[in-house]
Amino acid sequence: MNTDSTTLLLLALLGATVGGLIYGFFKTRTPAPAAGTKSFDTLPLRLQAYERLVLLTERMALPNLISRVNNPAASLLEMKVLLTENIKQEFEYNSTQQLYVSATAWEAVRNLKEQNILLINQVAASMGNEATGATLNKKLLDILLSQQQEPLHDIVTRVLNQEAKQLMS
Repeated sequence: MNTDSTTLLLLALLGATVGGLIYGFFKTRTPAPAAGTKSFDTLPLRLQAYERLVLLTERMALPNLISRVNNPAASLLEMKVLLTENIKQEFEYNSTQQLYVSATAWEAVRNLKEQNILLINQVAASMGNEATGATLNKKLLDILLSQQQEPLHDIVTRVLNQEAKQLMS
């Protein structure tokens, strides 16, 4: 055999080998999802997001927050900052969950955050300079207990639970 035929034979074998490998690769590969379909199931992620937002709602509920961060020696200003910063940090930590929940659910959680911060700031502003962090906490709890309607954190939790149950059915 001359060199030209040897080269041609080697190129043909190389081409057949490469072609076979490419064919085998695409044959065993899972087909790509059709346009408009999901490439993976998001249900577990969505349910986990609702679970985390329910936990966030419970952590932002003022009675739970006050009992968790209570510092009897704190001044009024220190307690106000402690409560509001804790709410903001919890919210920011869970902000990515909005990718997996409805706009209604996310808006409910965001409104809870804003209403709690507003209430803390208004009550703190209405108190005199001699007030302490303990009196701020007591005043906040008194206001919450005197409300006739259902607490906002309970409403938000119910919305989140209903949406999560709809996903599971």
